[in-house]
Amino acid sequence: MRIILASPEAKVWSERKHIPLGLGYLAAALREGGHEPFIYDAAIEDAPVERYIEEAEQQGKPYKLIGITAATPLIGDAWQMAQTAKRYGLTTVLGGPHLTIMPRESLEPRHAYVDYVFKGEAEHTFLELVDTLQAGRPVQLLPGMHMRGRDGEIISDYSSPMIENLDSLPFPAHDLFKIDKYTNLQPLTDGLDRHARSFTILTSRGCPYKCTFCSKPVTGDTWRGRSVDNVVAEWRWLVQDLHASEIGVTDDIWNLKMDRAKELMRRLIAEGLNTVPWTTVHGMKVNHTDLELFQLMKAAGCKRVGFGVENGDPWMLRNVIRKGQTLEQVRDAFKNAKAAGLQTMGFFIFGMPNETEETMEATIQLALELDPDLANFMLAAPFPGTKMYDMIREGGEIFANDWPDYAIHEQKSRFTMNDGIYDSDLVVRKWRDAYRRFYLYRPKRVWEKMSKKSFWLDLPHTASNARRFFIGQNDQHGSNGRVNPEEPVTSAKGILDRALS
Repeated sequence: MRIILASPEAKVWSERKHIPLGLGYLAAALREGGHEPFIYDAAIEDAPVERYIEEAEQQGKPYKLIGITAATPLIGDAWQMAQTAKRYGLTTVLGGPHLTIMPRESLEPRHAYVDYVFKGEAEHTFLELVDTLQAGRPVQLLPGMHMRGRDGEIISDYSSPMIENLDSLPFPAHDLFKIDKYTNLQPLTDGLDRHARSFTILTSRGCPYKCTFCSKPVTGDTWRGRSVDNVVAEWRWLVQDLHASEIGVTDDIWNLKMDRAKELMRRLIAEGLNTVPWTTVHGMKVNHTDLELFQLMKAAGCKRVGFGVENGDPWMLRNVIRKGQTLEQVRDAFKNAKAAGLQTMGFFIFGMPNETEETMEATIQLALELDPDLANFMLAAPFPGTKMYDMIREGGEIFANDWPDYAIHEQKSRFTMNDGIYDSDLVVRKWRDAYRRFYLYRPKRVWEKMSKKSFWLDLPHTASNARRFFIGQNDQHGSNGRVNPEEPVTSAKGILDRALS
């Protein structure tokens, strides 16, 4: 069967030009099963998806099914894409983070153009559905699948499948991506070269930690690591066959088991796969590091490491964020990474419940003390299914009218607490103050930026960032609309406020 695997364009946040790896895994599973997948990523395509559907029909090789992935801010775009595909007679299947959180929403009568929805990791179950449709057999409910019954009622399997043996999966279909159309891993935060052939790699899935702000609906709380042999084989393919010039490790916590992490580094060095620079896109957990690991990473070709610092106040870190790390562990990780010669990047969150001016000031002071090469200051946003979301539902209000509106949180507070202490306007002011004090008020930082060629080659882009971080808008909340208390509101996992280029 000929199948389109699609990702809507991320219009609701600044920029995404790295490959949608989840579609790569699905494409590989389908191809191994004898099907013919085509990856359509609207972020880099010049033509709408219907152009490809029409061309395939004209060639006498029509697509029969479309599978669409969607994070919460993009669910509206996913519905629109499914509606378009249905007009051409394609079977429509939705999956991804938002569908794992709210699977039945997309099968409501108003979304009659959606046929099937999958929760969790769907490489095996999606292939089974496609095989069933190809053979013309009646579709039976599969693990994590949601569908309509004969009378139109929604039939659901609420399990969220997780694949225990990740080595059983084929490598993502990296060769199906139009890699030359992507810019880099994540512009301004994780990319090293704006015009690199940037591929991503996932060495594990899941994370056992339970930070109150974090949502990991697809991969879950159970950490599963690929074998070192399996990871090295994929890394070799990227470097030697696909000529990657930049690689990003996108695990939630690739370094959970330090012995495994060190073994992987030693193998990359021994096999000469350390010639391509790489970064940790989503950061590393500071309490699973030591100097030896960073030294091995440096020797293995790593250029930059990121760390989830989150907050500079010990009480907030322990009792509100529940990060499972201490400030001393944070300081040690930065010290050791710098000693190994690695660039550093820090992620900091402003505006968690119980935040005060003092706790946010402590975060700014910690950022200045750590002095990473890049600092990303993020405004807190609640994800459904997280403890943070529950806290706000119980004692506060969310400012949003629709899924995309909620996701555009880069310079607006998206909630408040009714405790008489939390000040959402203050949160945004301190967030912007952090950017000013870290990047603008220190001559060393200003000179670093101005001495880069990219600063002058893309002045409109530079000016836009300057306005966003240092000036902002007068309206902090936008529409200040109250959401229906029975209808969850969320933002996509991993949406980060971009640091300066």
